[in-house]
Amino acid sequence: MKTILALLALLCTLNSHADDKLFKQHGQYKIFYSAFNSTFIDPDVAVANQIVRGKDKGLVNIAVVRTPGTGLPAVITGDVYNIFQMRTPLKFVEIREQDTIYYLAAFDFENEDLLTFKISVQPQQDQPAYALKFQKKMYHD
Repeated sequence: MKTILALLALLCTLNSHADDKLFKQHGQYKIFYSAFNSTFIDPDVAVANQIVRGKDKGLVNIAVVRTPGTGLPAVITGDVYNIFQMRTPLKFVEIREQDTIYYLAAFDFENEDLLTFKISVQPQQDQPAYALKFQKKMYHD
């Protein structure tokens, strides 16, 4: 699991250089997000975490934090849309590693797909959900 967290942190860093955005600030929460090709995950790590790898398989990662390194539980839902506005629901799975919590959801894509992610993040049940929207162009490896 530590390998996945390290990889996701690296991918978030690389993603931040591409579009200068690593997270969105919503009140006291920072919502970190990234989308990447599943082939970036080591095959052994993928098997251990039931992640399907493939050139047309992607993962979206969401983490909610108050302070760096401290992931918070949240209710995460969302959809991914292709350029034709075809919607695919995302099913997020919670990953817990020590005191870190993050959420992964798998999706399929075509080569050079420009995808729009519309995610709802609710850090606390008694608080309203935050809307997070971002785009990512995905490529087959």
